[in-house]
Amino acid sequence: MFMMFAMTSDSVGEIIKEVKIEFGVNNTQASLMHSLFMVGIAFSGLFLGFLADRFGRKPSLILGLGLFAASCYLFLVGETFEFILGLITLSGLAVGIFKTAALALIGDISTSTKQHTGTMNGAEAFFGVGAIIGPLLVAYLIRSGVHWMWLYVIAGGLCTILIVMALLVKYPEYQKPKTRGSASLHESLKLLKDPYAMGFSIGAFLYVAAESAIYVWMPSYLICNAGTVEDVFACYSNDTNKVLAMYAVSIFFSLRALGRFVGIWMMQRFEWSTVLVLFSFCILVCFVGGLWGGKSVALYLFPLSGIFMSVIYPTFNSKGISCFPKYQHGAVAGVILCFTAAGAAVGPLVMGIVSDMYGGDAKYGFIVATGFAALLFLGLVYNYLKRPTEARLAQVEKSEYNVSGEPA
Repeated sequence: MFMMFAMTSDSVGEIIKEVKIEFGVNNTQASLMHSLFMVGIAFSGLFLGFLADRFGRKPSLILGLGLFAASCYLFLVGETFEFILGLITLSGLAVGIFKTAALALIGDISTSTKQHTGTMNGAEAFFGVGAIIGPLLVAYLIRSGVHWMWLYVIAGGLCTILIVMALLVKYPEYQKPKTRGSASLHESLKLLKDPYAMGFSIGAFLYVAAESAIYVWMPSYLICNAGTVEDVFACYSNDTNKVLAMYAVSIFFSLRALGRFVGIWMMQRFEWSTVLVLFSFCILVCFVGGLWGGKSVALYLFPLSGIFMSVIYPTFNSKGISCFPKYQHGAVAGVILCFTAAGAAVGPLVMGIVSDMYGGDAKYGFIVATGFAALLFLGLVYNYLKRPTEARLAQVEKSEYNVSGEPA
């Protein structure tokens, strides 16, 4: 499931290049392909995340998958840019529903907060696999003369298979809250005042704003000019660099996926705040170096940042959800997902606006993204030094998982 929707969401950088030509839109307008999808996820996560807690994980999963499949199939009749943006928004709403249910389900099958983090990294690793497949599939479709919209039709077919699987799989027993009001929109909104929910949510916002800069605008940053395929990469000195520029997004996602599988091992053996502060520093170095050295250096450093990004978001998600009892997992997952999607929507949109202000040069947008990466690093330095969640995680470890001792 994570792999399926990553095929569409993380292909947007490749799709934007085609949309700008097909519909004659500028960077800001084209970025709505990404931003409205994320707005849909943000709205759904915040206002509908409680559905998984009130009605159960399985019904919420099936509802979200059904809406996503419908939006994908409707691309077959999409002819205008406005209609496509509507479908993008609907698919985002659907993702918000089924992903919060899936994230809550991870808590149901975990036996400790430590295992929760490992399982979350595993799920997000498959998201990384989908992020590799999607851009490659878009490139293959375009080279074969097939319209890029068929990517969504393929995703709709996979989604239909997932719906059948969800109907057949036996889910672990879920204890619904005794009082109906404890799983409601009102209770979800109250989480906006909780320092643990907001701390991890703000961290997710900053991380995703930086990450989405790579897969949304890196293809535009690395090209030399907007001419034919032959001269798009003409500024690179050798054929190897031209190939790297052409497949930079796929390389980034490949390294991120590899890093997430490694992350499963790392998070079971190393203290999580140490890993995050080290990796966030490396991300910042990649961004600064890519801007300072220009395209020829960014060609290597921007994709390399995928390794260091690999474990940050799954760990934010896991530790943030683990700070709360299981009957709130859907709601808190929705709040974190809301800020995640907001970061993915706001970051690339601001980058597009700033780039257009300076003649369409994506370099200026990446200066904004570097600012997000710097704030993320500073926040994780504070987390490493102060350990604000240590006591809360230990408390939940005992009350929800019947495990004594300090959480890892």
